[in-house]
Amino acid sequence: MVNEENKIQKSRSFNFRKIFEIPSRLAHSIGGDSGSDEEDMDDNIGNVQFISQGGTPSVPLENHQMDNEPVSSLTQDAAKAGNTRKDKEPTDMELMKERFAKLLLGEDMSGGGKGVSSALALSNAITNLAASVFGEQSKLEPMSQKRKDRWRKEIDWLLSVTDYIVEFVPAQQKSKDGTNMEIMVTQQRRDLVMNIPALKKLDAMLIDCLDNFKDAKEFWYVSKDAEESEKGVQRTDKWWLPTIKVPPEGLSDASRRWLQYQKDCVNQVLKASMAINAQILAEMEVPENYIESLPKNGRSSLGDSIYKNITVEFFDPEQFLSTMDMSSEHKVLDLKNRIEASIVIWKRKMHQKDGKSSWVPAVSLEKRELFEERAETILLLLKHRFPGIPQSSLEISKIQYNRDVGHAVLESYSRVLESLANTVMSRIEDVLYADSVTQDPSLAIAKWNPSAESSPQQPLSGMSTPRGETEMLSSAAETPTSMTLSDFMGWNMEQGEGDISKNQETFCPR
Repeated sequence: MVNEENKIQKSRSFNFRKIFEIPSRLAHSIGGDSGSDEEDMDDNIGNVQFISQGGTPSVPLENHQMDNEPVSSLTQDAAKAGNTRKDKEPTDMELMKERFAKLLLGEDMSGGGKGVSSALALSNAITNLAASVFGEQSKLEPMSQKRKDRWRKEIDWLLSVTDYIVEFVPAQQKSKDGTNMEIMVTQQRRDLVMNIPALKKLDAMLIDCLDNFKDAKEFWYVSKDAEESEKGVQRTDKWWLPTIKVPPEGLSDASRRWLQYQKDCVNQVLKASMAINAQILAEMEVPENYIESLPKNGRSSLGDSIYKNITVEFFDPEQFLSTMDMSSEHKVLDLKNRIEASIVIWKRKMHQKDGKSSWVPAVSLEKRELFEERAETILLLLKHRFPGIPQSSLEISKIQYNRDVGHAVLESYSRVLESLANTVMSRIEDVLYADSVTQDPSLAIAKWNPSAESSPQQPLSGMSTPRGETEMLSSAAETPTSMTLSDFMGWNMEQGEGDISKNQETFCPR
């Protein structure tokens, strides 16, 4: 009897000793210093199951952790392996939750309430999405189906916010006794009802235009790192882009006309998106921070030479621009900043009639209004002549301090479409340039800016306004852009050229 009790006591002490020994042996064996006997024991560890004093199986070793004991490396590796198996591609619902969580936090992931406004967060989200999907469109080629699906899905998520931006409008309601009474109901805000469908149509037109280039066989791209004999033609100011190769005799007449047709279609999208963007920016309030940074009068903003050219008796906007130094993007942007600042100053003078801050004594309101119209004409010409120019100080300030979510969505969506359309048109012009250089090498120049040369030369009386161009948007949306090169081969060019010129007249009244 005594012997049996001693055996039980020894077995219990052995089991408890094992509980404390095995984790240390595991850690020791993983370090690679264990002997053969320890390795034999470690091989059987997975099969060990301990019996508690109550006779029931205890927790297996891999799930057992002593109090105040660090987890072994083997346990950590097993946990990582389990997490790896669980890591899958996030679902659409998870992606949408993450996207809207960032919007609600105002891009402040700490949750400390120091984030930007909802309008700016939404504007940044649309801008970042476009940058990640489109990136640098270096070639004329269709977008991959994955990129298309991502763009359409995520832009719809962000645009869904506008479905809940509503305004009250009167409506008729018939009561049970048959009498009509007027009530107020909600509907989507008017500017969103007009512009969101139009921008979606422009979006689809741009993507369809890129899809059309899947049949383009007469030109192809060569890496800029290729051998000198295999390189094609590229402008020196676009050295980072792949070079364009065309046949030795150049493009065929049909391909050249088809490329010009695609360029005209993209140009319509560009002008329409520019018009919407300009209209939305004009409707945004000028921030007080920007106003405080302005000089006291318009002459100080423009400078003496520019001011004299604008205030002459007989003003010609084209002649004015010909006298300005616009040799670089920085100088064009500086001119735009000066003119926009003077417009804001003159408008405030006309509305506030502050005699103390009068910029020129005895200048009538009619003259100030005339000078403002001339400055706006110059801005519109600069916008058409340099569509890829960066945003001005006034535009950046408006976007930064804007609190209207509807305006933020319209401005950012139209801006990214404007940028993409300008890029696609520039790539088409690169191909046409390579074709012209192949036929006549003397046409090769260091800097070639056909957008500036082919900009609409409109007289002052025929200048279109952003609002007027927006009203003509419906006709542009009906312009067919899904014509492939094979369709174009049998196209009646006389009728086609008439249609193109007609569409150009729609956007560029002369």
